[in-house]
Amino acid sequence: MELARLKPDPIPTIHPMPEYLAKGQRLAWYKDMQNVFQVPWMGVVTMAFSHYPHFYKTLWDGARGLCASQPYVEACLENRAFVENQVKGLNPTPLCSKLAELGYAPREIADIRQMIEIFSHGNQPYLILATLARYLLEGGEMEGAVVPDTISAFKGRHAPDNDVPFVLMEAHHADPDTRAVYDDIKAVLGLPLVNTDYRALARWPSYWQLAWADIRPALLAAKTDPICDELHLRTVDLIRDGLPNPGCLSSSALIQAARQDAPLDEVINMCRLFQWLLPGLVTNVAYLRAQLAE
Repeated sequence: MELARLKPDPIPTIHPMPEYLAKGQRLAWYKDMQNVFQVPWMGVVTMAFSHYPHFYKTLWDGARGLCASQPYVEACLENRAFVENQVKGLNPTPLCSKLAELGYAPREIADIRQMIEIFSHGNQPYLILATLARYLLEGGEMEGAVVPDTISAFKGRHAPDNDVPFVLMEAHHADPDTRAVYDDIKAVLGLPLVNTDYRALARWPSYWQLAWADIRPALLAAKTDPICDELHLRTVDLIRDGLPNPGCLSSSALIQAARQDAPLDEVINMCRLFQWLLPGLVTNVAYLRAQLAE
């Protein structure tokens, strides 16, 4: 089955529940997913998924073994390497000297790099899971191996080391200049939200204004679109016939679960939104990483 990259129009209403408000089963799901993905945050995509509990449970129960597997981690690493190599061709502006002129010490620049590294690693599993959800909801089936005993679990740690506090600059915390950048991000990307990545990097406001000013023209000129489209196709190929299916996930089971929560079109459009935006987010983070290359 083919799956076109598709931004829903109009943009659907989403209902992500922040981790600090989650309780009970939802909080347990959040913690388990963070543990499996080895990330310090719950993505907006899966916070929005959890608004539909039958859908979320069926998806995560079926995908957990896959997400904890060696093939899944390898697929994440391959997607990341592809995007970071492609972004070099866009010639992001080096920012280290400009930051030094503003007074940033080497340690501060290293902290920003480390925060970008968290997202460079952590967005990959969210992208594949979002693609899997949409693919199954729209009638696709996974063709990979389904026998759990034949699937190698990943052992050890694949996430980067991190000693930088994970702090989000929410709009109500920010100064007027940062809020203006947030409004511009939503306008340029055509989205109703500011992703976690950007809110985390905005804790260094003067850095973030420089970084956004450099990537903004590339986005307006659609220079990143071919990379996003190719990343989408690569990920769909992985879902269709590249990754195993130890949890025996099926299209019919996920569709049935989604229908217990809401009209199916509502859940599909929510999945389409995130599955459309995540290739762009991954590409943008790769661009931000390249700006601070040593």
